[in-house]
Amino acid sequence: MSGLMVDARSVRKSFGSNEVLKGITLSVEQGQVLVLLGPSGSGKSTFLRCINHLETINGGRIYVDGDLMGYRQVGDVLHEMKPAAIAAQRRHIGMVFQRFNLFPHLTALENVIEAPIGVNKENAKDAKQRGMKLLERVGLGDKFDHYPSQLSGGQQQRVAIARALAMEPKLMLFDEPTSALDPELVGEVLNVMRDLAKEGMTMIVVTHEMGFAREVADTVVFMDQGLVVEAGSPAEVLDNPQHERTKAFINSVL
Repeated sequence: MSGLMVDARSVRKSFGSNEVLKGITLSVEQGQVLVLLGPSGSGKSTFLRCINHLETINGGRIYVDGDLMGYRQVGDVLHEMKPAAIAAQRRHIGMVFQRFNLFPHLTALENVIEAPIGVNKENAKDAKQRGMKLLERVGLGDKFDHYPSQLSGGQQQRVAIARALAMEPKLMLFDEPTSALDPELVGEVLNVMRDLAKEGMTMIVVTHEMGFAREVADTVVFMDQGLVVEAGSPAEVLDNPQHERTKAFINSVL
């Protein structure tokens, strides 16, 4: 498969007088993995949230699989879509956050099948069978009936990934998915993400896991102060950065 899955053009975002994104232009082809690196406050997570319109943008355009996200354009003017239309667009985009955000009163399986049944009106029996397969896929085939409080942080994050996959997304967004985990639990989540990449899932990942970026990313982007400072292959950005700011950041995390 080829073609752009994400096409962000001159994206700007401000919170009051603080301009967090200062004209971000990035693209991700179908089946590719883009890793966003950068210091805290550089705009990475904000950009990720703008892609699925969890944050409204103040300028530019974001297209996902050819569709303008969150807006309809009439002439040169953008009009924000109604919430139901935006929600329909988001169904095709899975997002995994730093915190797992699981429903504590639902089992792992119930967490996974909640949206397919409630939002997509999927048959409960079919959703349950598919949900069990997804939990098996992320290595939790023996945890169907466990509640979040009975699971480790790594297991909860894998449930969160299975939950996102249950909506059959064409794009997965990961916002520092391992940053809240104990170090010994990081690997089990990254392994699931590696498998997704091998299977051809289009992914944008905000992370500080340099080994993962080097191994899995097609493109690495370094952001700082709301700007793209440097972009290229892992070898180019991680092993031979051209900008002093990139060099300093990589040296600080390696």
